[in-house]
Amino acid sequence: MGRPKITVVGAGNVGGTMAQRLAEKDEYEVVLVDIVKGVPQGKALDITQAGPVCGYSTRVVGTNGYDETAGSSVAVITSGIPRKPGMSRDELLTTNAKIVKSVVSALVSRSPNVILILVTNPLDAMVHVARRVSGLPKFRVLGMAGVLDSARMRSFIAAELSVPGPDVVAMVLGGHGDTMVPLSRYTTVKGKPVSELMSKERLEAIVKRTREGGAEIVGLLNTGSAFSCCPVWFSARASMD
Repeated sequence: MGRPKITVVGAGNVGGTMAQRLAEKDEYEVVLVDIVKGVPQGKALDITQAGPVCGYSTRVVGTNGYDETAGSSVAVITSGIPRKPGMSRDELLTTNAKIVKSVVSALVSRSPNVILILVTNPLDAMVHVARRVSGLPKFRVLGMAGVLDSARMRSFIAAELSVPGPDVVAMVLGGHGDTMVPLSRYTTVKGKPVSELMSKERLEAIVKRTREGGAEIVGLLNTGSAFSCCPVWFSARASMD
């Protein structure tokens, strides 16, 4: 039996990083799709050539079409226009909805048993679009967001208290946007409530920074958005399934 095929749509920062992390697991066949000619092919070749040094032999294919995605077990959709400084996630809605509709139709027609994982913003709306267009059961259309928001909160607390990030447990509920709800009362450091370790004012500042975490990165990068956390989460989860 061959390796499961995972397709990554969009070969930008998120998609390229995703493909790299999946390749490093050495457990899958990876297909990287993008409409820009040469970009997915070049990134696939670069990732493949790193294999002998990094210790993996993953087959990574770059393509501008969808035929190579046939039979995918999982497809991660990262394609869409990114946020620019000052933009909200909701301002991407119309354009990215059209892109997601097209991508989902192309994927499902070739891989009817695929599991879709959405990364495209605005995340919650794009999950709804993908679910409606694909006709797949709801448990096969997922969005990657809450874990990213929680990871941001954990990293801010870890930096504030000078503790390892993995020692912090945090929970963020709600949509992937400014209305998210970081739950500080369920946040702990090595099992100890974070409220016992820092002032209420500092904790409130961290909650605010968590809500605005994506905008902070967009403002610093100026020409893109966050791209590291979601590939780490997905590749880690995939290795356990």
